Amino acid sequence: MNKKQQKRFIELLDKQENTLTHDEFLELQELKFVRNKENIHVRLTGDNKYYFAHQCHKFKKNLKKQLSQSSSDWDKRLLERLEKSGICFNKHSINIGYNQYCEDYKRFSSPQEMLGFVCGFNRAMEGF
Repeated sequence: MNKKQQKRFIELLDKQENTLTHDEFLELQELKFVRNKENIHVRLTGDNKYYFAHQCHKFKKNLKKQLSQSSSDWDKRLLERLEKSGICFNKHSINIGYNQYCEDYKRFSSPQEMLGFVCGFNRAMEGF
């Protein structure tokens, strides 16, 4: 998301939800998709692309939350690397870093399996 998009996104978020026009609402949803799609290197198509992009964005937050609540030293170090390098979603893996060649967090056989894991992880974190 570039600076112009970030500025417009903040402007639309600051507006009351009930005062947005239809066009502004659609623009806000597209900007949310652009924000959520960052560091996702898997082709998302169809009506579910918004859902899966949101789930990946939610996964980042939930993973940070889970790691910060852990008392394990390994989890604390992983959280530090996650904060420093970020996380990316690739066709067959979730990586700590900016591309598929960085440290693997988890590997998968297919993009559908990866997206299923992400959705399942988010669902499991709803109880916490």
